[in-house]
Amino acid sequence: MTKDSGSQKIFWGCFIALVTTSMAFITRAILIDGTWQNEFGIDATKAGELFGAGLWPFAISIILFSLFIDRIGYKFSMYFSFVCYLLYAIFATIAYMTVNAAGLEGEALRAAQDTAYNYLFIGSVILGLGNGTVEAFINPVVATLYSKEKSKWLNILHAGWPGGLVLGGVITILLSGVVEQNWLIVVGLLFIPAIVYLIMLIGVEFPVNERVAAGTSYKEMLAEFGAIGAFIASWLIFSELNNALGFGLGWVVLLVISLATAVGYGLYCRSLGSPILIILVLLMMPLAATELGTDGWITGLMAEPMAAAGANPAWILVYTSLIMMILRFNVGPIVKLLGPVGLLAACSVLAIVGLYLLSFAAGLVFIFVAATIYGVGKSYFWPTMLGLVAEQSPKGGALTLNAIAGIGMLAVGILGAPYIGNVQETKAQKALEAEAPAISEVVTTEKSFVLGNYNAIDQNLVAELPADQQELVGSIQQSSNQSALQNIALLPFIMLIGYIGLFLYFKSKGGYKPVAISDH
Repeated sequence: MTKDSGSQKIFWGCFIALVTTSMAFITRAILIDGTWQNEFGIDATKAGELFGAGLWPFAISIILFSLFIDRIGYKFSMYFSFVCYLLYAIFATIAYMTVNAAGLEGEALRAAQDTAYNYLFIGSVILGLGNGTVEAFINPVVATLYSKEKSKWLNILHAGWPGGLVLGGVITILLSGVVEQNWLIVVGLLFIPAIVYLIMLIGVEFPVNERVAAGTSYKEMLAEFGAIGAFIASWLIFSELNNALGFGLGWVVLLVISLATAVGYGLYCRSLGSPILIILVLLMMPLAATELGTDGWITGLMAEPMAAAGANPAWILVYTSLIMMILRFNVGPIVKLLGPVGLLAACSVLAIVGLYLLSFAAGLVFIFVAATIYGVGKSYFWPTMLGLVAEQSPKGGALTLNAIAGIGMLAVGILGAPYIGNVQETKAQKALEAEAPAISEVVTTEKSFVLGNYNAIDQNLVAELPADQQELVGSIQQSSNQSALQNIALLPFIMLIGYIGLFLYFKSKGGYKPVAISDH
């Protein structure tokens, strides 16, 4: 096998591994919304916890695995991810058999549902670990294989994410009738790409990471991330574990733990971190919230006109994912023309325009046009950011490349999603106060979230209103939800300012150039 053919086999094996993660993501999302809620008798809150169980381990394992993945090896990580998928299927099967045992009814059924839910929760956590491990090894492998064109090939690699969404979404939609009878079929479908990537990668020789091959020490890798990067990652990890596992620690305790971790990290590596990298870490937070945090909004906005047109609303996710996949496959000429920073700035502009148009779009055609603009804008965000980190921080190796991805995912759950929810709640309350102040006074209550206190409409109080007033409140909430997208456009605007600043910085240095690890 030639070096080039070997590299291509490794690349496509990594690509299919990423397809597996996104198929796991979309199939779980579709099953949770309806099928599993009915099967296990859980409410929306429990469904949200189950959904989160597949996400926070994903993000945390990306960061933690990157600390020692060069030592344990990419192949071990690949095996570990496959074992996680296998364990997920086993726990899901036990859950299915538990809740579908013969003769269950009344208290026995509820007890079985609780037990089955716990099995599925554990399986989801294990699945999240497997998904994170996939990201932890494929990103540095591809960045090493194509060290001269990192942004291009990381974009092509991450076409596998929307590719898996398209594949998993289409299959699940087409099998919707079958899924109602036995949802284990969808879980089993996950093994098709999983077995394929296992077979493709089981016999290959993975490349030595660029950092290791260049002789950059482990301590130098840690120094690139630095104490500041360690503090940001630590705060996000400890905050997410605190929320997910219900430890109940206050923000002061979390701050002290995070600072202690960062101080210890900084004393060992004797570095605050690369200034460029820290800027990119900070920009990754609004980027992740823009790309991942608003997807649910856009799908929701399109659900009503899609239903009116007689189409399954899930097709819109397939449509936008298809756009993203096609664009990522064809990123080469664009990134060559604009450069990574220029491409990210242009995407920020498109995201701002798309979100603004969506904030007042009406009618199927207009909504599709607005969503297309937004979809094109967000297509290059994530992988181009990874490419930028890989090109500007090669000494950071797997750590910086994977940590920024994990930080982005954690930031969505801890900061991005609450911010978007706060915008929605605040807009609705202010609109109700302006249009019906008497009703507003009755149903408004004070709430708090990570960024402070705010006034919101209490749905329990709304339920006590007369029917006509409930209808009025619902109408105001629906219209204000859509207009809230104008506020969310602030996120890509912040990114745009940051990328313009980076563009000017690189221009002062003679233009954007990837950093060769030998330059150090």
